Amino acid sequence: MTNVEARMSNEAQMPKDEAFARDSNFGRLALSFVRHSDFVIRHCTGQRIWCAIGTLLTVLVALSGCRSGGPEPLVVYCAHDSVYSEEVLRRFERETGIPVSVRFDTEATKSLGLVNLLIAEKDQPRCHVFWNNLVLSTMDLADQDVLLPYKGPGWERIPAGSKDPEGRWTGFAARLRVYIVNTDRMDPTEEAIQERLDADDLSRFTIAKPLFGTTLTHYRLLWHLWGGERLKQWHRETRERGLVEAASNGQTKNLVAEGVCDFGWTDTDDFYVALDDGKPVAQVPVRVEGGATILIPNSVAIIKGTRRLEHAQRLVDFLLSEQTEVALSRSKARQIPLGPVDEAQLSDEVRPLREWAADGYDLNRVGDARRECLEWLKSEYLQ
Repeated sequence: MTNVEARMSNEAQMPKDEAFARDSNFGRLALSFVRHSDFVIRHCTGQRIWCAIGTLLTVLVALSGCRSGGPEPLVVYCAHDSVYSEEVLRRFERETGIPVSVRFDTEATKSLGLVNLLIAEKDQPRCHVFWNNLVLSTMDLADQDVLLPYKGPGWERIPAGSKDPEGRWTGFAARLRVYIVNTDRMDPTEEAIQERLDADDLSRFTIAKPLFGTTLTHYRLLWHLWGGERLKQWHRETRERGLVEAASNGQTKNLVAEGVCDFGWTDTDDFYVALDDGKPVAQVPVRVEGGATILIPNSVAIIKGTRRLEHAQRLVDFLLSEQTEVALSRSKARQIPLGPVDEAQLSDEVRPLREWAADGYDLNRVGDARRECLEWLKSEYLQ
């Protein structure tokens, strides 16, 4: 565990006032004064009490001007993989001098664990900025009135389909939903994929269980486009035809890469893990009605009630900058810049992804399907 993770884990166990005291010079000094003055009152009498308290106050005032502990950290809840996000946040610290304390999610709960935590902390927020690796669950937070609108220069550079019109959240550095295809088993073409999907036997097709992550986003979009009854019927029939349900997109990738399955749904970042490992794989974008692709941006939002608004806004603009989007595109995940960038800075692998991303469906339109689809999936998998 890194120092920043350990620090955030410890903070999560603290009452809010104690966390403030630890991270604030004045808070530490104030608590020290209270403890020492209580000792004085219990052990001294008369004029000695006032002399002792006066001395303590003088020391407190003198020490309160010291900045040995630095500014209070900016608390960030982050659902994006730490292997990619932590270096970005460290660079923000180095360039701005603003310390950041990060709490990451767990693989088991994906981003939903942090989303539920933010809802639970709504009346007494500990988090200042939420970096999510999904958009629809960030929209859920907006519906819960957890997010504070902010339309800074970062918001301005992102296309309308990847941000909240009110500025409560903004997308950046996206993935795409794709078919990962084992090229030793089948041709990586839309025609070959559709032929397999229409077959009676789907035992060579795999997807992650749709209760979490980007497969949940995928299902929510299908619910919106098809309606609940059609999606339920499709889900039931594909399972009856032998669909292989994996625990995660990563496991889906592994099943296809090793030839256990011939093709499946995953995300571009997982596909590149298999490609970098030298596996015989190719990717084909998943397209829905009208030829739209399924774009999965990261998203960033400021938490309503933050005590660090100026610093929170600086981090938001930093994450939404061209510099950060290009840096994430150069990571092993090959994340796709959404705002304008110098194309010469992009790799030959990322440039075509930008073309697919331009066809992305506007997830702002999904609406009530987010809640309705999730409730149905809970009844399917959590009974």
